[in-house]
Amino acid sequence: MTDITRWWWIRHAPVVGFDGRFYGGADVDCDVSDEASFSSLASWLPKDAIWLTSHLKRSHETADALMAAGMVPVERIEEPDIGEQHYGEWEGITYAELAERQLEAADGGPWHKFWLAPADHRAPGGGESFVDVIDRVAAVTRRITDGYPGRDIVAVAHGGVIRAALAYTLEIDPDKALCLSVENLSTTRMDHIGGPGIGGDWRVVFVNVRPGPRKGLA
Repeated sequence: MTDITRWWWIRHAPVVGFDGRFYGGADVDCDVSDEASFSSLASWLPKDAIWLTSHLKRSHETADALMAAGMVPVERIEEPDIGEQHYGEWEGITYAELAERQLEAADGGPWHKFWLAPADHRAPGGGESFVDVIDRVAAVTRRITDGYPGRDIVAVAHGGVIRAALAYTLEIDPDKALCLSVENLSTTRMDHIGGPGIGGDWRVVFVNVRPGPRKGLA
């Protein structure tokens, strides 16, 4: 029988102190005061899961709040490779300033309709492209899936990382994947199902869901 490894991707709670500014891979705090949302999310998640967080505070703070709402991970692992995309010199500037820099850098050329830049663009100052993020998220997803076959994996991560996981598992064009909406405290579920047959080894069960109490999802 084929093992089914279930990934429950959670985007962290809303950040605080960065109103109107772009934070990207900066290590900022998040607001975990919405106890009702955390209680609802905790009731929805599997109870015997392996938990992953990134190295960033907002990932740890969100996981801590879920534990305070009753979740008890079997194991909790910090994985820097599920950290948010690093944007180099863009981090900490306002969205208006970023738009000006994009226009200057593009010299009037096309930029992405739904995100900050085309998927293959690296921000100045050591930034990553979204394609770079897909590569590292794909690697850690394969490694954890191979290491914990047949388990539930709860990954408390970031919007860009969850888009990257969807791009990898469904083999979506990176610029198309940037069109996907991933809200704070939403859940995205992907199952790895190996074995023969066409169509790939991944099934996406749902994307960007803000859950009520869990009702019979396997």
